[in-house]
Amino acid sequence: MSGTISMTSSNPAEAAALAAAPDPAVIAAMANAFFSALPGQPVSLPAVGDVLPTSPSVGAVPSVRSVPSVGAVPSLVAAPALPGAVPSVGAVPSLVAAPAVPGAPPVGIVTRSAPVSPFSGDAEFGALVHSLGGALSLVPQSLETAAPAAAAPAVPGESYYFLDELRAVGSGPGGGVRALPTTPALPASPAGLPTPGSLGFGLDLGLLPEAHRPETIPDLGIAPRPFDPRAIRRDFPILDEQVHGKPLIWLDNAATTQKPWAVIDRLSSFYQHENSNIHRAAHALAARATDAYEAAREKTRRFLGAASTNEIVFVRGATEGINLVAQSWGRRNVGEGDEILITWLEHHANIVPWQQLAAEKGARLRVAPVDDSGQVILEEYDRLLNSRTRIVSFTQVSNALGTVTPAREMVAMAHRHGARVLVDGAQAVSHMRVDVRDLDCDFYVFSGHKVFAPTGIGVVYGKEDVLNAMPPWQGGGNMIADVTFEKTIYHPAPFRFEAGTGNIADAAGLGAAFDYLERIGMDNICRYEHELLVYATQGLLSVPGLSLIGTAKEKAGVLSFVLDGFRSEEVGQALDQEGIAVRSGHHCAQPILRRFGQESTVRPSLALYNTCEDIDALIAALLRIQSGRGHRGV
Repeated sequence: MSGTISMTSSNPAEAAALAAAPDPAVIAAMANAFFSALPGQPVSLPAVGDVLPTSPSVGAVPSVRSVPSVGAVPSLVAAPALPGAVPSVGAVPSLVAAPAVPGAPPVGIVTRSAPVSPFSGDAEFGALVHSLGGALSLVPQSLETAAPAAAAPAVPGESYYFLDELRAVGSGPGGGVRALPTTPALPASPAGLPTPGSLGFGLDLGLLPEAHRPETIPDLGIAPRPFDPRAIRRDFPILDEQVHGKPLIWLDNAATTQKPWAVIDRLSSFYQHENSNIHRAAHALAARATDAYEAAREKTRRFLGAASTNEIVFVRGATEGINLVAQSWGRRNVGEGDEILITWLEHHANIVPWQQLAAEKGARLRVAPVDDSGQVILEEYDRLLNSRTRIVSFTQVSNALGTVTPAREMVAMAHRHGARVLVDGAQAVSHMRVDVRDLDCDFYVFSGHKVFAPTGIGVVYGKEDVLNAMPPWQGGGNMIADVTFEKTIYHPAPFRFEAGTGNIADAAGLGAAFDYLERIGMDNICRYEHELLVYATQGLLSVPGLSLIGTAKEKAGVLSFVLDGFRSEEVGQALDQEGIAVRSGHHCAQPILRRFGQESTVRPSLALYNTCEDIDALIAALLRIQSGRGHRGV
C-alpha cells in the first residue's frame, strides 16, 4: 500500500455528517475498504450515504500511516462483521502507529473458538492474520462493543518470533484467542559452555562487517528481543514432526535448511493471489507477479550488499550458477595454456565445471592445498597465482569440514595477478553476514534452500560491467530485446541470463526468507551459532573413539567425524532411528575427505533453530551406539 487515507469530504452535507458522533458501521465499512485494497492501488472508500443513510457519520479521522511495501503483498480480504464481542490481543504490538480515533474501538485480531487451518481462506471467518514476507494482513476487530474483552490467558510455549509472532492460526485449549507470550531469552552461554576461542577455533567476529539496518526494511512496530532459538523453532513447523516415534532433531542443515512459516505462507499467498508469468502482459496478476519477482531481486541485493539489482541473476542454485560463469565467462576468457585455480576444500559443483572447461580449452586446473586442520595454506595459494591465472573459484565455507576461508584476503591476492574470482557462498549465507562489495569478488553464488528459502531458486551475483561483457549461456524468451531471423539483440544483465520462465514463486519465497533473517539479524545468528559450535565440539570430543575431521580455527556450523568400529552409514542410520537427522557419506566433496584419509564421514550441521538440547541428544545417542546399546545398521 502507498499513500494515506483521510476520511474527509468536500460535500457540504457529508462534511456536516462527518462532524457528528462516530458511527461503528461507517468505521467498519471504511476499514474493510482500506484493508481489502490491492497493493499500490488507490482505496475507494464508500460514500457516507451508502453506508448508513439515516445515521450520523464519522467525525474527521486523522490520516492512517501506510505500511511500506515489502515486495508483492497479497490481496487482503475484508472480514465480514462477526456476531458478538471479539476479544483483542493486547500482547500483539500494533503494525501501524495510527493516531487514536476518539470514540472508536481498537483494532485487534479476529478469531473464533474452533481451530482454523492456516491456509483455509475461510470467507465466513474473514482474514487470518499472517506474516507474509514482511507484510501483515489485519482485520478490524468487531465494532459491536465499545470496550475490548480481556485477552485469553497465554498458552504455555506458544511464542512466535519477530515476523511470525503475529500469526494467529488455530487456538488454545478451549478455544478463543491464542495469546502470544514472550519466551524468556536463553542465557548468553549455556551452562558449562567454554569461552569462545578457548578450544582454539571459532569465527572471528571482529572481521565481520558492522551491522546495518537497510532503510528499505519496514518498521513493523515489533520491539527487538534477545535471541531465543526456542522461540525461533516454533516458526518452523516441520520441527514438530516425529520420526520413528521420536521428535525430529534436524542436524542436516548443510544439505538443506527448513522453512519458516513466513516462507511457507509467502508461497501459498503467491499461488492464491499473484500467480502469473512476468514481464509479458498488461493484466493485474502479471503486474503482481512481476512486482513479487523484482522485489525478491531487491531483497537479494540488499542481503548481499550488492550495488545494483542489475548484479543479481536468478538461477536454480549454486551449481547452476557456477556452470553459468564457467560456460559464459569461461568460454570467452579462458584459452589454451591459461590456468584455473581452486582449492582442496571444494564441493564437486566447484570442481567439475572447471575440469570440463579446462579440458575443452586446453587450460590447466590447479589446486591450492590445505593444512592438517583443513585451512587453505595461503603461502601455497599465493605461489600458485601467476599471470596465466584467469579465474579463481573457492568456497567461503566448506560443506564437508565447516572451514571458513579467508575469502577477502584470497580475493585481493588473486586480483593482484589480474584474475577474476568466484566465491561459492552456498554454506556461508545462512551462518554469517555477506557483503560482496567488501569481499570485492567478481562473482558470488548460493542456493536458496541453504538459507531457509525454497529449493529450485539460487543466485549469481556478478559485478555489472563483468556481467554485461559476458554472452548469454542459454537462449529463449525473456532475455531478448529484439529477434529477427538474421540477428538477436539481448537485454543487459541480469535479464540476458534468465531465459524462459523463471522460478517466480520461489524467488518470492527467497525474499521472504531474507526478510525473516534480517529481522533476527545475521550477526545475532553468527554469534549464537558460534557458541553452539563450541558446545557441540566439546560434546563430540567426549565420545570415546570419535575423531573430528577438520579443526580449523575459523569454522561455521559444520562438524564432520568418524567413529571407531562403525561405518559412517551405520552411524547415520542408527541416529535416524533416534529421530536425529545427520548426513553420512562423502558430501559431494571426495577430494577433501581423501586428503584426510577418509571416504565418508558423519556430518551434523547447525542452524539458528538448533539448541544445546539437540546437541545433548546427539551425544547421548552416540554414546549408546559406541557402547553397543544403540541401533545398529546393516
